[in-house]
Amino acid sequence: MTRVLDARGIEMVFHNGDEETRVLNGIDLTLDRGELAALLGASGSGKSTFLSIVGLLLRPTAGELTISGEPVGGLSEARRADFRNRRLGFVFQFHHLLPDFTAVENVAFPAAAPAGGISRDMRSRARDLLTRVGLEDRIDFPAARLSGGQKQRVAIARALMNRPDLIIADEPTGNLDRESADRVLDLMREVNREDGATFLICTHDEGVAARCSRRLTLSDGRLASNVSVAVDDPSV
Repeated sequence: MTRVLDARGIEMVFHNGDEETRVLNGIDLTLDRGELAALLGASGSGKSTFLSIVGLLLRPTAGELTISGEPVGGLSEARRADFRNRRLGFVFQFHHLLPDFTAVENVAFPAAAPAGGISRDMRSRARDLLTRVGLEDRIDFPAARLSGGQKQRVAIARALMNRPDLIIADEPTGNLDRESADRVLDLMREVNREDGATFLICTHDEGVAARCSRRLTLSDGRLASNVSVAVDDPSV
């Protein structure tokens, strides 16, 4: 089994003058390729901070982080940005699409931005991804004309554009109605099952967590529980 994420002793302390706020207290966590993991915890438990560290948006105060066998702690800011774009995919609660760009342009963006434009191959892959997420009839629609659920499906397609090692999802269904949320979660499970894509999903939704293969719970900056379940178990 290929190890995708290996976090060892991750600590995070924020300073504001003489005031010190400790958010993470030595998180140890590994994820293997093909896992679908839910990260739960009350507000203030450290979930968003941990996701930001795994997503290379923050550097931890202490600890070691390895992604797909590569230690990333010592990378320069430029190399972190390049690694983040090539090897990680992101899905947020608010989709962060470019409203005046079409769906296909938004999906192609992670590959097109560093290349300075969209190539024929990039556009072809983006179209294929949009077809896969059920938006073949919205490929050339501006993002501003899409519904909330459609925008989130575009965001998932965008996260897959560069064939990332790890997809980080921060409350991906939190801004959707129940029906749209279920469709988005079904899509993530399909990608996980068929492509072997690895997901780390931060959520407050027990319904989302119940359909993941692992439930990770943070409490007071510590990993309080780490439970594996069968994804296809009829009980979930």
